[in-house]
Amino acid sequence: MTEEAATGGGPPLSMRLGGDPSLARIRPWLARQAALQEGRFGLWTPVALGCGAALYFLLPAEPLAAVGFAVLLVAAALVVLSRRARLQPSLVRLLTLLACLLAGFGLARLRTEEVRAPVMPPGGEVRRVEAWVVDVASPGQGGSRVLLAPVAIAGLSAGQTPVRIRLTLRGEGAPPAPGTRITVPALLNPPPPPSAPGSYDFARDAFFDGVGGVGLALGEIRTLPPSEAGLPGSLVLQMRVNAFRWDLTRRLVDRMGPDRGGLAAAMTTGHEAFVPAAQEEALRAAGLAHIISISGLHMAIVGGFIYGLLRLAVAGIPGLALRLPGRKIAAAGGMIAILGYLVLSGAPDPAVRAGVTACAAFAAILADRRAISLRTLALAASLLLILRPEAVTQPGFQMSFAATAALVALAEAWPSPVREISAPLAIRLLQGARTALVAGFLISLAAGLATGPFALQHFNRVALYGLPANLVSEPVSTLLLMPALALGVVLTPLGLGDLPLEAAGLGIDALNAIARTFSSLPGAEQVVASAPPWALPVAFLGILFICLWRGPLRWLGLPLALAVNLAPRTPSPDLWVAHDAASAAVRVGDAAVFLRPDVRRFGAEVWARRRGLSMTEEAPTSAAGLACGAYACQPDGAGLPVAVVWTRRPGILQREFQAACARADLVILRADRPPGPCEARIVLDAEDFRSGGALELWRRPDGEWRALWAQHLRGQRPWARTEHQ
Repeated sequence: MTEEAATGGGPPLSMRLGGDPSLARIRPWLARQAALQEGRFGLWTPVALGCGAALYFLLPAEPLAAVGFAVLLVAAALVVLSRRARLQPSLVRLLTLLACLLAGFGLARLRTEEVRAPVMPPGGEVRRVEAWVVDVASPGQGGSRVLLAPVAIAGLSAGQTPVRIRLTLRGEGAPPAPGTRITVPALLNPPPPPSAPGSYDFARDAFFDGVGGVGLALGEIRTLPPSEAGLPGSLVLQMRVNAFRWDLTRRLVDRMGPDRGGLAAAMTTGHEAFVPAAQEEALRAAGLAHIISISGLHMAIVGGFIYGLLRLAVAGIPGLALRLPGRKIAAAGGMIAILGYLVLSGAPDPAVRAGVTACAAFAAILADRRAISLRTLALAASLLLILRPEAVTQPGFQMSFAATAALVALAEAWPSPVREISAPLAIRLLQGARTALVAGFLISLAAGLATGPFALQHFNRVALYGLPANLVSEPVSTLLLMPALALGVVLTPLGLGDLPLEAAGLGIDALNAIARTFSSLPGAEQVVASAPPWALPVAFLGILFICLWRGPLRWLGLPLALAVNLAPRTPSPDLWVAHDAASAAVRVGDAAVFLRPDVRRFGAEVWARRRGLSMTEEAPTSAAGLACGAYACQPDGAGLPVAVVWTRRPGILQREFQAACARADLVILRADRPPGPCEARIVLDAEDFRSGGALELWRRPDGEWRALWAQHLRGQRPWARTEHQ
């Protein structure tokens, strides 16, 4: 009997009850989609933790420490309520996610109190430093750098002395080895603020790493007699491990040569001090820079190599294969290898993240669970966010977990291959090669798409040939370079490392050839302006939704994942000024003209990339309508009515200031404003930059100026203090 017959020929029952036939058909489909998410609720708990931590870092002002404790208590109360009260499962899940969000916020606030340490006072004074060399840091534009544990700094009491400082060394010689006690005069400052408004805040990283000062060594470094009495045991152990790493780095470079040894050392010990600049730039332009930084790729190769080797060894001995759990023995060996590699590499943040994820996978094998799963990844992410909530702000954390989530989601969706039992060997080899080729392409594509928004937003670089470069280099690094390098390092103390190191050297030569080939292609690297700040969190959530949601509804996250690509860019500023007004740059069309190319070069390049501007090495300042000398840049009437005065010498400053006031509408001073009248409408001096930081300026068609200060975006936070706080 039809519905119409049952109702006497009237409207269908669904219509009479206020229902919609289309909705009636959709509801079962939606119910099936919801059923697909069964058991996947736990995957969203680290997302909620991360969102809570991110909300803390977005605050314009620092909340009281009591707020952190209170939020954690509320989170605990919500967990208890969701477990004991008789609530609907959906409400329990909602309360649990809310508890995780609050926990992320509270843990981030308490972590700030945990790491709070003294910071160098501003002013840039030259002080005599006596310190222990803890490690050799990655070199900067100014030269090699060392991480120091100060014993004493002239003019500072013990309570004012930072726990760690980072010092740039002059000269071409090798830096002192870790474990050396030195004394040197140095120009010291607090960690620098962002190079441009909205750019990455390295001072925040320094705050959470305990680095309270940065500086430049100005004189001869004198070595003092070592005396470890009274030093904390953890510091002594750290210096000894780092001394071993540095010694291994030097031996690898001496044995393999600078072209091979620098990259081999970077991939083994994490020291990038000997990687040639041209080699590093070629790898970056080809999209292969991730090979230098010890991260997931290296951990996967080392752990997987040891795991496969041990499984093969156990399976090759019938007596052991029948009596011992070979898979668990191999997993335990892989975990030990990962932990050893972490120590050897100095445990940088990317390696720690990858190591935690790899150890979670091996622990899953030991517990008879699936090793490669989103549950394992969620566990690793939760552990890292609980221990170090600040990781949510770091590009490495964002990129590594987005890429790993994409790869694990790809593995879940990958169909199980159908294998012919009686197929000839040649057919099986061709099928295996085809599967490997397709898998390699999809892996590189998925990882590239997942990390693309972060590369665009943070680094403003697009390697157009990154996908083919990674496809070609992956077999070299996976099958030859990393295994040979690992064997060479292990066998060298036994006198058997020459052959593996030579094989690793051939792999490095091949890798460099691949990088040079792809980086030399037309348009290999493009500069893209950063999107508005809201775009990256939206893209991150979109990528996670695609990876974590099961079923066709996951593609609702695609527009969100493309937020960084699709978001409109704001017009580029007309002028940028460094945080101390020691350097500036002007936009001319789509190019950035550096007014002082040799001063604050890094900051000017960061600003230009963020705004999508090209950088020309020898661009004349006359193209910007400015006449620049040793002390100032004055307008010549053909460009922006802006004058920038660099000098601090009183007599010259007064002269240049009066000339600027007569010619310019906007005057920028590196020094405090000298006395006397000024016809310019706006004068910005050192006092303004001490409180505001780096500056971007737009000139409107009506001649008015719009300013954006970096400090206003940072807010009043412990790592963003100025001289006025």
